[in-house]
Amino acid sequence: KVVGARQGLRPVMEMVHQVAPLESPVLLFGETGSGKEVIANTIHHLSLRSAGPFIRVNCGAIPPSLLDSELFGHEKGAFTGAVSRKRGRIERAQGGTLFLDEIGELSAETQIRLLRVLQEKEIDRVGGSETDKVNIRIIAATHRNLEVMMEKSQFRADLFYRLRVFPITIPPLRDRKNDIPDLVTHFIQKKSKDMKRINIPCPAPGAIRRLMAYHWPGNIRELENAVERSLILDPGDILHFSEVTHQPGQDKNSDFFLNSTVQSLDAVMKDHIQHVLDLC
Repeated sequence: KVVGARQGLRPVMEMVHQVAPLESPVLLFGETGSGKEVIANTIHHLSLRSAGPFIRVNCGAIPPSLLDSELFGHEKGAFTGAVSRKRGRIERAQGGTLFLDEIGELSAETQIRLLRVLQEKEIDRVGGSETDKVNIRIIAATHRNLEVMMEKSQFRADLFYRLRVFPITIPPLRDRKNDIPDLVTHFIQKKSKDMKRINIPCPAPGAIRRLMAYHWPGNIRELENAVERSLILDPGDILHFSEVTHQPGQDKNSDFFLNSTVQSLDAVMKDHIQHVLDLC
């Protein structure tokens, strides 16, 4: 179950249900921590490939020198240290879904090889001479602007348009704050179970209002961490979330971002200058 499916994520979930039964590639856009992997996992479990594997690859976390080997596999002796034949992530996703997170981090060479996987459904292992057919569905995700990267020749246009068959943009948490109460409840139950707490605590009066007033630059991942931190700091049955209003980088001068009234340009400039002075 996706938290917020009936509220802030309703348009996203409608698109998910449309594309999930198909074989089309999906490209997810969204800020870091906004829940792209959750949506990718949901598409997989609602698809006809749900019985197959769901293989995740964080393209930005694997060194470029190892990425080809991780994705496509390698033959024994292909390079120093290749003591045996290895199946890559693409082969391991056979019959299922390959989720390429942070696809904007791929090197130009890897982009070319991935384009062949999408077009021809086949791969060559590093150091190999045989071509193997693969049966996978690709879901990609990024927090970067791939169109700007294309203009700078940092991302291949043909790969972009091949992936962008069905784009889905996931809104940041600050644009769907009505989901925060349900997310907090979900994370409290999940983290309490992980910590083996007998009693499930609840937020203090006014805590949810403060959480909804915060702008959450780290999105859902930051909210999850805030819940876990509060569970550590508040061992009783009430969670105060006292640290949320004192997050690094937020001070009294950033409150104008949360103000429901429209300030004059002079007032905004004054607050900005004061904020910069305080940082210095």
